[in-house]
Amino acid sequence: MSDIRRLSVLCVAALLLTACGGGGNPASQSTGPEKTEIRIGMLPLPEVAPIQLAIDKGYFAAEGLKVRTELISGGAAAMPDLVSGKLDVLHSNYVSALLASASGTVKIKVVGDAYAAQPGNFLLMTKKGSPITRVADLKGRTIGVNTLNNISTLSVSALLKPAGLRPDDVKFVERPFPEMAGALDSGQVDVALLPEPFHQAAARTLGAVTLSDLFTGPLADFPIAGYLVTETFAQQSPKSVAAFQRALRKATELARSNTAEVTAALQKYTKIDQETAATMKLGGFSTAVDPARVQRVADLMLEFGYLKQRFEVSSILAGGASG
Repeated sequence: MSDIRRLSVLCVAALLLTACGGGGNPASQSTGPEKTEIRIGMLPLPEVAPIQLAIDKGYFAAEGLKVRTELISGGAAAMPDLVSGKLDVLHSNYVSALLASASGTVKIKVVGDAYAAQPGNFLLMTKKGSPITRVADLKGRTIGVNTLNNISTLSVSALLKPAGLRPDDVKFVERPFPEMAGALDSGQVDVALLPEPFHQAAARTLGAVTLSDLFTGPLADFPIAGYLVTETFAQQSPKSVAAFQRALRKATELARSNTAEVTAALQKYTKIDQETAATMKLGGFSTAVDPARVQRVADLMLEFGYLKQRFEVSSILAGGASG
């Protein structure tokens, strides 16, 4: 065999080995996520059920992602963990996300939508026998919220307005959702803001009474929360972000179509019992971020002084977030 023919054979063999892969295929590596293991911080609420579904159904795995979850007490409280890189993705209410972004201290991107409020999802509740029977009675009272200056305080502020009250007419106190019913029962707070499943448990075990549905009237169908990454993560790991979005979208479609799947998923990351899970009023799972709807949050924040000037939410939406 001539040297030229021998060289040709070796080249063909080398090309075949490359094409067959064995872990050394540059083309294959270029299509996978840049970061294959991602850590997601999330509240133990129904709105993150699609994350659990995507894990259980193998949707993340099919995208080449290994997902680890960590329960948090609130989006604002966990924001430092997102910035430091302890978390790659953060489930956060939109108020905390917009506050952090508008302040300029954190550059974030919204990569997915989590939830929009539906009737019965978030309630203001009083202790059984409380003299507080209407929103106007809240003046001078203590209201328990999971985090200060987030969507809880903003939405309560909006609820107070028609009753002739201002935010500084009440006192907001922080308590994690799992501890909120106990705070109400012990008198640490006069009124508790409780989402599903916590308000059902408070009503059943303590006899807590509904004072008002929080997201009604002008706050109907209000966007609650989404999924965030830092701008740096979005720039450095665009394929990981896209893989996360595809898996989340698929799981959200399942959550929207099959309530039983959500009920089963809930019991894996919350302490909710089967009876409560089966009777919960689920909110609006969304497969894409609606910029106009999230802008409602920013505009309400401007009205109540959370923002000093109008903030355009489109500036923080990542590619693929809005569908």
